[in-house]
Amino acid sequence: MIYSDFKGKKLSLLGFGTMRLPLMPDESGEVDEDAVCEMVRYAAEHGVNYYDTAYPYHNSKSEIIIGKALKQLPRESFYLATKYPGHQISASYNPAETFEEQLKKCDVEYFDFYLLHNVYENSISTYTDSKWGIVDYFVEQKKLGRIKHLGFSTHGLQDTLVEFLDKYGDVMEFCQIQLNYLDWTLQDAKAKYELLERRGIPVWVMEPVRGGRLADLGEEANAKLTGYRPNESMASWAFRWLQGLPNVKMILSGMSNIEQMQDNVHTFEERKPLTEAENQTLFEIAEGMKSSVPCTACRYCCADCPKKLDIPKLLSLYNESRFSPSFNIGMTIDALEEDKRPMSCISCGRCAKICPQKINIPEAMKEFSGILEKIPHWEDLCRQREEAARRLRDGM
Repeated sequence: MIYSDFKGKKLSLLGFGTMRLPLMPDESGEVDEDAVCEMVRYAAEHGVNYYDTAYPYHNSKSEIIIGKALKQLPRESFYLATKYPGHQISASYNPAETFEEQLKKCDVEYFDFYLLHNVYENSISTYTDSKWGIVDYFVEQKKLGRIKHLGFSTHGLQDTLVEFLDKYGDVMEFCQIQLNYLDWTLQDAKAKYELLERRGIPVWVMEPVRGGRLADLGEEANAKLTGYRPNESMASWAFRWLQGLPNVKMILSGMSNIEQMQDNVHTFEERKPLTEAENQTLFEIAEGMKSSVPCTACRYCCADCPKKLDIPKLLSLYNESRFSPSFNIGMTIDALEEDKRPMSCISCGRCAKICPQKINIPEAMKEFSGILEKIPHWEDLCRQREEAARRLRDGM
C-alpha cells in the first residue's frame, strides 16, 4: 500500500468512501451490511486505514453501518472521518447536538478527521454566521481531543473557496475537492488544487473516477490505454494520474463491491507514474469526452447583455451538464440570484454576434435551462435527507 505522511500520521493513499456502499440484491435500497464488513476486512488486511462517511450518506445510515463494520478492528488501527451537514438547508443549526449524535452513531469517542460538509455558495453564510458558531464549536472540540484534525469539503466555485480560506484557512488542516483528469479542466479543478497548494493545505480527493464514469471510457479510448498498460483497469488510470500530484494526500473511492476494492487495492500497491505520452493521451481522451462549446471566457459577450448574465460561467456549467447532469450543477445554479440564471436569457442574440468562437449562446442557454428542469433541486434533496435523518433519530 502507498502511504502519505500527514502531520506524522501514516495515511493509506487510498481511502474507503462510504457514499456508495453495496446494496441488498432485493432492490430494497438497504445496505448489505455483511458485504460492507467483508470489504472493511479486506481493506484493513491490505493496508487501507482511512474510512470516510458523512451525516447524510445512505439516508443517514452510513455512519451507523461503517461504525459497526469497524468494530472488528482495533480502534488505533484506523482513521475515521465524518462531516457536519451545514450545507443542508435548515431553519437552524446545532453543531453540538449533531456532533454528539454522530459520535453515538459511529460508536466512537473521537473522530480522527472531521470536515465541514460542502462549503459552497449557499452554505458559506451558514458556516460563517456567528449565530450558529459552527467553526468555533469544532475548533473547541479539536482542543478537547474529540477531533484530531479539522478540515472541509467543497463543490463550490473558486471565489467561494478563496473567501472561506481567507476567513478560516488558519484553522483548516485539509480540504476535500472533486478532482480527476476530466475535471482538471471541465470544473477547473486545476485552479483549486493550485490555490490549496499555495496556501499550504493538503488535498483530499473525492470523485476520482467521476462516479464510475472514468472506469469505462468507451471501446476506442479503452483500447488506446490498454495498449500502454495491458494489465491495468480503466479505473486505475484515474488513480495513477492522481498519484502524480504531490499535494494529494488522500484519494477516496466510493467502492460498491469487493471486486472494486480488490482492483483499487492492487492499483495502490505501488506507484507507477504516467509517462508524458500516457498523460497526453489521457487528456486527449478527456477533451473528446466533454463535447463542449468552445468558450474561452474572453467575456466580450457580457458587456452588451441586457440581463447582465455571467455568460462564461453559465457556459462552463452548461458544458458540465452536457457531460454529466447532477444535483451539484443545480446546486450551483440555485445559489445564483434568480435573474442571473440561464432561464433569464431573453435570446436577443447580442452575445452571439460578438462571440469570437461563434457560439450560439441563446440556444445554449435554452438547452441548459431544459437540462436544469430535469435535475433535482438541492433544497429538495436536503429536505428529503433531513426527513430521513429525523425518522432515524426517532427510531434510535
